[in-house]
Amino acid sequence: MNRSTLLNVYGRPLQVCGIKKMTGWKRNGYCETDENDIGTHIVCARITNKFLEFTKSRGNDLITPSTYFPGLEEGDSWCICVYRWIEAYNYNPEIAPKINLDATYLRTLQYIPMEILNKYRY
Repeated sequence: MNRSTLLNVYGRPLQVCGIKKMTGWKRNGYCETDENDIGTHIVCARITNKFLEFTKSRGNDLITPSTYFPGLEEGDSWCICVYRWIEAYNYNPEIAPKINLDATYLRTLQYIPMEILNKYRY
């Protein structure tokens, strides 16, 4: 996909989510996706310890580094799976991390209404 055609939830050009720890399905800093991204990693979230523990309890350890994964800690910006964000929100709205809407891909609106996204904006 041409980067100039990637839009955020506001319909403006998608911004970088994180490069300190290179995030994104394509590890290019952007929360874009393609047909191989089963998790649909399109939500740019500010990671919290509550979210890390929740997702670990669901079988996805985002804390422990591996060869291709830096390991996350509270405060990191990371493109997370839209389904996991929804799962955390439905389990307990306090667990769902805040979202950088400028760096969250437009397709997120197919899963999460804008009124909810605005409540989690940072």
